[in-house]
Amino acid sequence: MARPELPRIVNERNGGRETIVQTRPLLQAESLGKSFGPVAVLADISLTLAAGEVHAVIGENGAGKSTLMKLFSGHEQPSAGRMLLDGKAVHFATPNDAERHGIALIHQEQLLAAQLTVAENIFLGRELRRGPLLDRARMRRIATERLAELNCHVDPDATVSDLRLADRQMVQIARALLVQRRVVIFDEPTAVLTPVEVATLFAVIARLKAAGTGILYISHRLGEVKAVADRVTVLRDSRLVTSTEAASLTQLDMARLMVGRDMSALFPPKPPAPDGAPLLSVQHASVPGSVTEASFSLRRGEILGFAGLIGAGRTELFEGLLGLRPARVAAMQLDGHPQRFHGVHDATNAGVAYLTEDRKSKGLLLGQPLAPNLTLMALWRFCRGPFIDRGREEAALDRAIVEFDVRVPNRGMLAGQLSGGNQQKLLLAKIMTVEPRILIIDEPTRGIDIGTKGQIYRFITALAAAGLGCVVVSSEMQELIGLCHRILVMRAGRIVAELRGEDMTENEIVIHATGAAGAPERAEETAA
Repeated sequence: MARPELPRIVNERNGGRETIVQTRPLLQAESLGKSFGPVAVLADISLTLAAGEVHAVIGENGAGKSTLMKLFSGHEQPSAGRMLLDGKAVHFATPNDAERHGIALIHQEQLLAAQLTVAENIFLGRELRRGPLLDRARMRRIATERLAELNCHVDPDATVSDLRLADRQMVQIARALLVQRRVVIFDEPTAVLTPVEVATLFAVIARLKAAGTGILYISHRLGEVKAVADRVTVLRDSRLVTSTEAASLTQLDMARLMVGRDMSALFPPKPPAPDGAPLLSVQHASVPGSVTEASFSLRRGEILGFAGLIGAGRTELFEGLLGLRPARVAAMQLDGHPQRFHGVHDATNAGVAYLTEDRKSKGLLLGQPLAPNLTLMALWRFCRGPFIDRGREEAALDRAIVEFDVRVPNRGMLAGQLSGGNQQKLLLAKIMTVEPRILIIDEPTRGIDIGTKGQIYRFITALAAAGLGCVVVSSEMQELIGLCHRILVMRAGRIVAELRGEDMTENEIVIHATGAAGAPERAEETAA
């Protein structure tokens, strides 16, 4: 699609004529507001999006970003204000209505039909037919072509539930971009993507921008915002703080505007590096198809990081050790005693807690209230005989809300109604009800705003200072560098490097994670 013709405004100055090219807003919000009963989640928001512009909307979890995008895409209806498309007031009664006007939302949550194939998901609701029958061959061909544009080469006949999270996200993007759009809204699109996949997505965004598509972009990764956005709007506490050119803001400026305070000291001081005997020792662990001969150790009071590209085997390693998937382990010792876990229950009983990377489908019961979510892992602690002691459960929720700063507008709300950051804090509170000695946290701040990140970093550091052994699996290199005493780098299912001290840099992590420049593999060791 060619870039649309921009309106020209002619001004008279000093007897001469001056032609000024202006971009009339493609999409516009005027004093938009949204309330759920007495609770206002968005108030007096005004912004514009031009054709061919990337406009980033940033803010802490709960600031109103996703709600604003749902208003633009017909998933929610505004309580106040109005929206304009091409200068004309519009009202989208449903998401289909918004799509008919050329507006597509790529959700933060992955809203795919897990038991259908990749091609079936991409064409769901807009299937191609040949006579009375579905034209499956054509749909598979087009699905393959669209995914190839995203450098995603999954089988169009693969079942979505069998795909890794990053590939599911690419399928969701391919579905949204199947037909031409005037406005595309990306809500945390890179949360589960590797750096290579992020670069591919940015190339797609550049093509959309060049074709005159307006892009609304939500991300907590401020480096990405700086790289991709033309304009930035900051929300805080459901209100607009500023809307300005991206070039005028540093990442630190954005962080300060989001949280209303200085975020230069994001990471707390690390506790002293421990030097005692290993609390956990793993020798030659293998997970079929994912991990080969991984050995490592963890000490009391240590924060041990695991780095690597998505697909390197980090999550699979710990799921194998905890009995969540088949694994072969030559030897595993906990506090010097042989140990083998046949499931999470065994691990929990031994004092090992695991916080999954997929909090929405594996960590929380989104359709249940907060208290049952909090107490589920340690339910026996909240029972009186065969019955749950609701008073004890509610008291535990009171403590968790205070200790973990879970921001709950309504105690009766469902876990799925919390913002992403507050869901993660609830999940952390849930994990700590079992009083673990070892805490394994997979992607602790994925999809979480910078203010909540700082809270979670302080929490992990405090646990290590209290003597817990902490394992942090993360795709954010600065997170690992800022938090951890040591970083183990995985590549293609193997631990290929151990980094300490001044060697813990983004450059070193990338070199070992990608195998660039013939990076040497780490020699196996029995104790770190």
